[in-house]
Parts: sequence; C-alpha cells; structure tokens
Amino acid sequence: MTTLSPVSSNQASPDGSAALFETRSVFLDDEAATVAFGYKLAQSTQRKAHAMAPAAGLGAETVGGIIHLQGDLGAGKTTLTRGFLRGYGHEGAVKSPTYTLVEPYELAHCNIYHFDLYRLSDPEEFEYLGTDQYFESPNLCLVEWAEHGAGWAPSADLRIELCETDAGRTARCSALSQRGSEMLSALFG
Repeated sequence: MTTLSPVSSNQASPDGSAALFETRSVFLDDEAATVAFGYKLAQSTQRKAHAMAPAAGLGAETVGGIIHLQGDLGAGKTTLTRGFLRGYGHEGAVKSPTYTLVEPYELAHCNIYHFDLYRLSDPEEFEYLGTDQYFESPNLCLVEWAEHGAGWAPSADLRIELCETDAGRTARCSALSQRGSEMLSALFG
C-alpha cells in the first residue's frame, strides 16, 4: 500500500458537499489487500487501550463514527467491510445488506452497522428505516451508497472512494470531520 500526498486542510470536497480536513489515497492490488486495508481501518477507529483486544478474542471499544463507502458495483465496498469487521474480532460471514438495507454486528465491546442504501428509490425513504439510534456514538456505521439517502442519511466522518484500475483498486480516504481526521491520521500514521 502506498500513500499519496494529503490535500490541504479545509478544502471543499469535489462535489461541494463538505469541507475536507485531509485526503489520502492507497493502492490495493487485490482482494487480500482490500481486506487488510479494512482491518487496518478498523484499528484506526479503536481506542488505543483496546487495540490489542481482538487478538485476545475480547473485541474492541470503538471511538464511534460514520464511514461512507463509495464506488461502483463490485468495487470492493463489502470486501473492505469484511476486513473492517475482522479488525473488531468478527469471524462469521459478512454479506452485502443490499436487500436487508442494514446488517447489525453486535460485538463484545461495540456495535457496528453495515448499511447499503443502493435500493432506496427516494432519499426520504431513509427516514422510514427507523435506524436513528444506530448512528449514535459510540456505534460505528459503514454506509454504502450513502448518496441514495442524501439529505436524510447522517454526514460521514470519513469517506472512502474505491476506484477500480487495471491493476487493482485505489482507496481515496477523505476526512470530513475532526473525528474523521483522527481516523485518517491513525490509518496512515
């Protein structure tokens, strides 16, 4: 994985939706690298005192937050999520919540919610999911296709855009809040 230079602080995001604190990119050459990056991302969201807890089978306490995962179909969003959940000690299957809209993972020390909003035909439908409490700290939410809930889905702390290339994929990580900036620093630090 290779990092690129960060974007200057407080720039507008390319779509104008939020101020960027910082952006970094990494190349992921295959599925295993995407899973490993997801695992490392999970570590960046854990409280330092509990960073070794998954190795001991104890789970880990989270700092909470919202991560939006963007990319075309098949870009690796659920693969990254699988690595993320492994970073918190989850050993079971990880499936895309395309039809269920949300998959809850209630782990030893935290709750992680994996959303896929692809099937929403109107952003207002998000309001009717009844998931407001899922976005409360210290829960962690990974949201695929967040743009389908635009105006209703909570803003991200960190946005990860996965773009496929001939040789693999690039993950462009943008901090959109102070919490996201802390995650990004831990991820690339």
